[in-house]
Amino acid sequence: MPEGDTIFRAARTLHRALAGRTVTRFETVFPAVSRVDDDRPLVGRTIEGVSAVGKNVMMRFSGDLILRTHLRMNGSWHIYRPGERWQRSAAALRVLVETADFVAVGFDVPVAELLTPRALARHPQLRRLGPDLLAETFDEDEAVRRLRARAGDPIADVLLDQAVVAGAGNVYKSEILFLCRTHPRTAVGELSDATLREIVRTGRRLLAANVGGAAPGHSVPYTGLRRTTRRADPTARLWVYGRRGAPCRTCGAAVVADKGGLHARSTYWCPGCQPETGAHTNVSSPAPSRLT
Repeated sequence: MPEGDTIFRAARTLHRALAGRTVTRFETVFPAVSRVDDDRPLVGRTIEGVSAVGKNVMMRFSGDLILRTHLRMNGSWHIYRPGERWQRSAAALRVLVETADFVAVGFDVPVAELLTPRALARHPQLRRLGPDLLAETFDEDEAVRRLRARAGDPIADVLLDQAVVAGAGNVYKSEILFLCRTHPRTAVGELSDATLREIVRTGRRLLAANVGGAAPGHSVPYTGLRRTTRRADPTARLWVYGRRGAPCRTCGAAVVADKGGLHARSTYWCPGCQPETGAHTNVSSPAPSRLT
């Protein structure tokens, strides 16, 4: 499933291309969306904006209609100029929004809905979303409260639950816990509030650095490759994720990995920096001794 930074960048790209423009063509393969469009056509409406809410892309139209899409594992949005050749087959088209200048195509999008603001506010999946790590108005206290409510569960599993905090995925889960020197199987109840706050703040810092925005302590802006190490070298951009068997960039121990949780997602960690001892060091700004 795409992580929060990927969804944020997709929504921002759509917003830059489409906001303020008039819909000239709309297509979809979703019958429920087609029925709404038949009753309240999107053609002729202005696209007021596109934003990310957790891992949802929200496209707002004049006249109080919102197109919600969720990409899950395989969905993606592409932007083309009218007449430009698509990079994907038309058979993969699920939603199309065209203006005079751009065509936005949702390929293999598994979830799409046309909603009113009232329906959106009452949407069961959106109402249960936790605080969004990329939101400007982020409620850290609420995030910690939701984490604490899962006291008996491993922190690695809890970080993936979008009802606790929205935006973190498999890569960030491993990278956040490495930077906070926390073993992924540690039960939330074993962690102090200070450590939980550091986990949340680290998540916000890493995601912010990977959407092109300024992030405290980051000297390397986002350039197209997700990175958590502050290094421009593309071969040294992540601490532990995807590096099973490689030496830890801090202590040299071999990075390990296993699969666990409801969906058997891979988790990477360093047994030297993240010992399974119950004594986890809270660090506000990790300063690695070396980087390989």
